[in-house]
Amino acid sequence: MMKDDLRLPKEALVNKFVAKTRFYEKTRLSSKLQKEFVDKIKRITWKYKLADSTIGIAKTDTVAEIQVFEIELKEQKIPKNVLKIIDKIIPYQILYRFVHEENVAYGISLKDGGSVGNYYFSDWNADMRFDFSGIDLGLVYQKLVKAFLRDEAKDKDDFNDIVSTDQKIRTMETEIASLESKIQKEKQFNRKVEMHSTLLKKKALLADITGGLE
Repeated sequence: MMKDDLRLPKEALVNKFVAKTRFYEKTRLSSKLQKEFVDKIKRITWKYKLADSTIGIAKTDTVAEIQVFEIELKEQKIPKNVLKIIDKIIPYQILYRFVHEENVAYGISLKDGGSVGNYYFSDWNADMRFDFSGIDLGLVYQKLVKAFLRDEAKDKDDFNDIVSTDQKIRTMETEIASLESKIQKEKQFNRKVEMHSTLLKKKALLADITGGLE
């Protein structure tokens, strides 16, 4: 196991293994999802608990605690469907640390109570810097999410605006990549010209959203 690089205070350390069967017992899982737990996850460790009682930062109505789960994987691929089950059962926001051999990646979801939104993941072995300070756990959670977002989205003041802008950038980039791929495969000249015109418009919209930075 690689060295823990989060540098959280020892008061927040839990370091307890969580049996995968615990998640089977809490909800009805299809045989396919149970197989994902077994085939893709080697071990789940509850590493840290960030709460008023452990780090002295006050809770909010929407963020009572933040957990850090370390998931040791059997292959270097993040099992997103499994995370949805974990987030459904655990009522707190979770920062995930994924480990496969000597490789590390991180993930987090937009979570508000029982509602789980988008997931964000780092690249493997990316230099992720997390700021665990704040006047309350709500702000700490927002900082953790922001660590995964595009720099171009962070010039907004409101957290929801930042998340919305980041999503627009991601969506536009996906659409542009898809269109570029289709243009490469298209045989008809007129159709290719039409698609290229659409591509230029989408690139202009992206440049407008990002302030010209790509």
